[in-house]
Amino acid sequence: MRIAITLVFCAAALNGCTVIPPAEYARPAPPTPQPPTPQVPPPPPPRDYSPAPQQELPPPSDEAPLAYAALGQTVRVDGPNVTPLKVLEDSRCAMNARCVWAGQVRLSLRVGQEMMEITSGRPIRVADGTLELVQVRPDKMAGGDNHGAIPLDAYRFGFRFRGGY
Repeated sequence: MRIAITLVFCAAALNGCTVIPPAEYARPAPPTPQPPTPQVPPPPPPRDYSPAPQQELPPPSDEAPLAYAALGQTVRVDGPNVTPLKVLEDSRCAMNARCVWAGQVRLSLRVGQEMMEITSGRPIRVADGTLELVQVRPDKMAGGDNHGAIPLDAYRFGFRFRGGY
């Protein structure tokens, strides 16, 4: 019985063993197949969400075009002759500043033979209609050598006359 137990023990011990062949006899493992790389199209270029450049739109067809004049220059504004004479006030906010109030421009001017005063954005009665100072160029800029002041010969005033009521 002792021999039988020894044989069973040896058989069980040998059953759990495996022989590893030396490296020169070992077969290389077959290559692992790689899944195909999907062809991904390049991403689209980034979208530009910045606002479109501002374009100056033409005035609506029912409005007369602006007539521009410099100081001392007479211009016909769809009827009356207008001559800006003096800048009384230019309190416009500089375009490169933040302001609580947009400001205004006040001018003394001659309409025909009559002396008047006009303020930007406030039409005045003239003959059978109204005259309005609609635009003042150039825009004010804060800072610089002249501290935002505009030379008098650089001013251009855009007027509109609405008449014939």
